[in-house]
Order: sequence, then structure tokens, then C-alpha cells
Amino acid sequence: MKTQILGDGVAAMMLASYADELPNHEISIVHPSGAPITRDHMLGFWKMDGLEMAVESSRTSWSKWAIITDGNKSVMHSDKHAYHIMHKANYLHNCREKAEQHGVKFIEESEMITSKSAQTFDSRPPRASKNAMLQHFLGQEVEVDKPVFDPSTAVLMDFRVDQNEGMHFIYLLPYSPTQALVESTLFTTTVLERQFYVDAINEHLRDHYGASITNIIHEEQGVIPMGTLSPHDDTIPGIGANAGAIRPASGYTFVFIHQQIQRAIKASKQGKSLRFKRPHKAVDVWMDAVLLTVLKNWPRQGPKLVGRMASSLSGDEFVRFMSGQSNWRLRFKVIMAMPKLPFIRGVSKHIFRRSEKVVA
Repeated sequence: MKTQILGDGVAAMMLASYADELPNHEISIVHPSGAPITRDHMLGFWKMDGLEMAVESSRTSWSKWAIITDGNKSVMHSDKHAYHIMHKANYLHNCREKAEQHGVKFIEESEMITSKSAQTFDSRPPRASKNAMLQHFLGQEVEVDKPVFDPSTAVLMDFRVDQNEGMHFIYLLPYSPTQALVESTLFTTTVLERQFYVDAINEHLRDHYGASITNIIHEEQGVIPMGTLSPHDDTIPGIGANAGAIRPASGYTFVFIHQQIQRAIKASKQGKSLRFKRPHKAVDVWMDAVLLTVLKNWPRQGPKLVGRMASSLSGDEFVRFMSGQSNWRLRFKVIMAMPKLPFIRGVSKHIFRRSEKVVA
């Protein structure tokens, strides 16, 4: 079976690297006409079974990570599930090398087969609905004027920043006492001007580290749509984010693309047609929808919600929850850690909104 993947991002290239596990599929990766120039950026993920090539591609890792609010700092650790960071370009390069060893072809969109003898999957980004929640950020890899960073601990969320525009936090990955990736990240419906993020980074380093930037090594900027997304082209079955791999309330995607592809490969080996399904459990999607409802309508509750969850979980539990490997005991633990009034208001508003859609 000739199998074409439209788009050459993470999902397409990850599948291509596993081409030897799909011997009945002759895989081609299709570079879309008019696609924007690929820009390198950093991808973070927790080490999980099956992610060996990603671990090999990573720049560094941390066995400890922190969530910080105005009133609390939770430091979690995991010996089994370290948090890794890698250059996307490095990972894609390694995937391509492995794919070429397995005979995968790389073609332009003009070379695609349009007959029924070929199946096509679309890995291009999905479409967000109007007024959807967005995770948007600007990050800078910086050097500062004094040794202030703790290289043993990644800071995944530090909420000690301006919350007037919506839920806002600093993501800080320390490579050394003087060098770190620092990102200003917001969960809102509107992307802001570049200067807002830059000012937030500089002010945070000044106010909480007493440091100033002496050199900007690299800068990256991105927008991740959240919630329920529409296919890029509803006439072509999707893969990756375009088949629901983005975790609705966190934007965390990499491990879910891996889960999605592994399940598709397993089903194919059992004689089923190749198909890429949404990797999230229905109950987790519902919990994410409630959280997004709270963040959209009462954004100042966000730091409290995340902080409470972080302080109630071990590092391994936090990783399992974020990676879609929760059981009912863990879900209940997360729910019980939430401030009750915001959570109940979020459930009520989410149910009411769904009822309005049904009536309409």
C-alpha cells in the first residue's frame, strides 16, 4: 500500500522513523507547496518507554522540576521520568536518517499520487475555532551577568509575573548557572505584541534573580491552539496534532503523537487499516475542557489550580497525569486538590455551554 503523509513535521517524521514496522506500506513524506520555512525551536518532554530516539536527540535533562506561585514552590522529582529538552531540527534530522534507511521517500506535493491506489494522511496543523484558547509564547536562550540559575531544577511554571492579560507564567530551563532558556507563556484567546513577552522575561530575571541579560543566543516564538480543533482539511484523514494529539488544556503534544502512532502501528500489525485516532481518554478530555473553561472565564484562578495540583502530586504522578496515563485514583486526587468553588463553577459553565450548543 502506497502511503503518503502530507507535511514533514514531527508527526510525519516520527512515523517515517518507524517505517520498518509497517512493511506493507510504502511511505512517502510530502513537502506541501507553499509551506512556511521550517524554524528550529525547543521541544520538551518527559522520558517514557519508546522515546529512546528522542532521548538520544535531547540537549539535556532534569530529574527535578518546579511549579512556583506567589505563595508556594513545589519541587517534584522522578528518577525514571526525567524532563528532556531537544532541538526540533535535531530530532527531525535523526528521524529522516532512520527513515531513509527504511526506504521512505521524500517528495514534493506536485509528485503526490491522487489515485485510489494510495492513501494519504494530513499532518498539517489543525484549525482553531474563533475565540479559541491559545497557548502563545516567546522564548529566549540567554546569558546573564551573574551565576543565578540552579542547573539541577527545571522551572516549568513560575506564575510570579503580570496576570492582567490572562494566565501567564515563565518557563525557565537552566543549562548552567548563567545560561537558560526563558519563555514568557500565556493561555488566552489573543496573541500579544512581541514587546510584552520580552519585557516579562527581563522583569522576571531582574525581580526574582537579580540578573540582567548580556547575550541573547536564540529566540523563538509560537502559538499552540487548545481545546477542540478542526482538521486542516476534513476530506483527508489526519495524523499528529491534525488527528487530535494536542492535549487540550496543556498544549503538550509530543508524547501523545508517539502514543497515537504506536497504537496505529499495533492495529496495523493485527490486520486493521492504518488509522490515527485521538490518543486521549474521554474523561481526560472532559477534565481538560473544564479547566479551559475556568482559565478562559476566571484566568486569575489558573495559578492556584496548577499550584494546588503540583503540591498534591509526586513527580511520577505528575508525569502520568500530564502524559495521559492517569487511573481513576490519580484523577480523583487531582480533582480533590482543586479549589472547590472555581472547579464547580467551571463544571457548571461547561455543561451549560454544551447544553446551549445542543439546543442551537
